Amino acid sequence: MNFDIKKFSSLNSTNIKAKELVAAGAGPWTVVVAKKQESGYGRKKDAWFSPEGGLYFSVILPKSNIEDLQLMTIFAAFCVARSIKENFGVEPFVKLPNDVYLNGRKVCGVLTENIILGQVKSSVIGIGINTNIKAFPAEFATATSLEIELGKPIDNNLILEHSITQLQSMFKAISR
Repeated sequence: MNFDIKKFSSLNSTNIKAKELVAAGAGPWTVVVAKKQESGYGRKKDAWFSPEGGLYFSVILPKSNIEDLQLMTIFAAFCVARSIKENFGVEPFVKLPNDVYLNGRKVCGVLTENIILGQVKSSVIGIGINTNIKAFPAEFATATSLEIELGKPIDNNLILEHSITQLQSMFKAISR
């Protein structure tokens, strides 16, 4: 499968931009990537620390018979964890329903939102991966980054493409 990546230097939120693109006619597997987010958020609208260096993206999913946001969120978290494991040889832990941890600290969060116009029109999965962040403010004390844990910079494009490929494979398998 192919995907269409739209890159931005800064956005309020990749999920908000993805939902705007759906309303404007963007198709499935359109991926919105931002170098940083000004107002990134997670479940319960909790703030997501999104400075430059991290990997923040949202994927517009094809319409499917799976409208359970929690299931899609869990599947996406497992796809990111698998991508981290396969690319870096470490064993991440998925803390249900939407977080990925490495060495006991949060390295990724996933947020799925449906776009409803009378019925579910589309779903957007937002993923924030702390890749190349060197330090976190005190209020994010449970967070870490792949660079901190692995001691080396991470290629954001590699982890982006691998995570989306994992997501596409998973989605194809469960949408039969």
